[in-house]
Formats: sequence, C-alpha cells, structure tokens
Amino acid sequence: MTKQGFFVVFLLIISIALLYGQQEIYTAERYMEMVSERYSSVRDYEANIEIRSGNNTMSGTVSHLSPTFLRIDFTRPAEQVIVFNGEALTIYLPEFRSVLNQNVAASRRGNAAASAGMASAQGLSMLRRNYVPSFVTGPNPEPLDGGGERVVRLRLTRRTTSEGFREIILSINAETRLIRRIEGTTIAGGEIRFDFTNIRTNVGIPIQRFAYDFPPNASMYNNFLFRD
Repeated sequence: MTKQGFFVVFLLIISIALLYGQQEIYTAERYMEMVSERYSSVRDYEANIEIRSGNNTMSGTVSHLSPTFLRIDFTRPAEQVIVFNGEALTIYLPEFRSVLNQNVAASRRGNAAASAGMASAQGLSMLRRNYVPSFVTGPNPEPLDGGGERVVRLRLTRRTTSEGFREIILSINAETRLIRRIEGTTIAGGEIRFDFTNIRTNVGIPIQRFAYDFPPNASMYNNFLFRD
C-alpha cells in the first residue's frame, strides 16, 4: 500500500470512529427520555430499598405495579409498612400500633402517585415536567461508590420554587438504565437518599399485594396529611 493509500484508509478509520462517537453522545434531556422509555416497559418491579435521612437509616423491600401502586415492607424499622394503591396512602407504625390513612382527591391523585415513587414511569414523567436535567460530570458512566457498577449521574434542577426538592441527583445503571440511587436536597437544605438494589423487573406482582390488612388492635388516624 502506498503512503497516499495508507493515509486515505487512516482518515476513513478516523471518520468512522468520530461518527460512532457522535452517535453515542447524548444530551442530558435525551438521556432522561431514554430512561423514561426504559421504565415504560416495566410493568412491575421489586427491589431492596435503603432510605437515609440525616443520621436515620431505613431499609426494606419495595414493590411497584404500574401505574401507581407502591408498597414498602420495612425490616428497619421492623414491620413498618407504607402502601399506596393509587387512591389512598396507608402507613403502619408498629412502634405506636397506629395506622395513618390519607385519601387522595382526584385533583391531587397524579401528583401524589408520582411523589410516592420517583423510580417509575409516572415519577419520571413528573420529574421531566418539573425539573431541568444536566449531567453531573458528563455522559460517560462512572463507578458507583468506587465499585464495579457503573452509573450515569443526572442532576435535576427545579423549574419553579414550588417543588419540594431544590435539586435531585439520579444515579442510573449504565447497562440496564434503571435508577440505582436518588439523592434529594430539600428547600431547607436537608438531604435524603434512596438506594435500590437487587432490582427485579416484570416478575408478575399481583394487585392483591397492595391490599394491606392492618392489625385489628391498631389505632386509626384518617386524613392525617390533608382533607379532601
């Protein structure tokens, strides 16, 4: 091969590499859209969940059934349960033997359901409407906590001051495009973190799982957040 021929082949290889690289570069908005598309194919999922707020840590198992069903069975604190069935939020506090119930008015149902689970198609739809995404360090995956799992990190900044979180950071598994971690900063500067591990999608969760039978001797408190 002549020098001229080698140079032409070299330029061709470089051009292909550049073209391929351009195809792999996404804007933060487009990447957020791709994550939403991934969750739109998830009918249900189960995962281990850990919630950290200040010095407090809670852990358990979360179950989600599209579009709005959510249940968390805690092991820490033991026996505590949170259930949202699309119309009512129920929280069982074993320490006080108390059940907190909140009916959700039709006008508020969409927002309440989305707030109950950001790691869902509905939750992501709410985030895309109310927050502006940007990459934390760039579109390339990086290790999560220095381990082998690699994630893409998105920073979501609220569009208006009415949002409860001033900023949200999503850590998204680069291979599955499932959310591994949610870190939220409240208006008051408090921080809360949700970690999702051992995620299992489309396992066939029955709707009956979200019909919670509370202990018969528990005290009942209705509409503890707001009244219809």
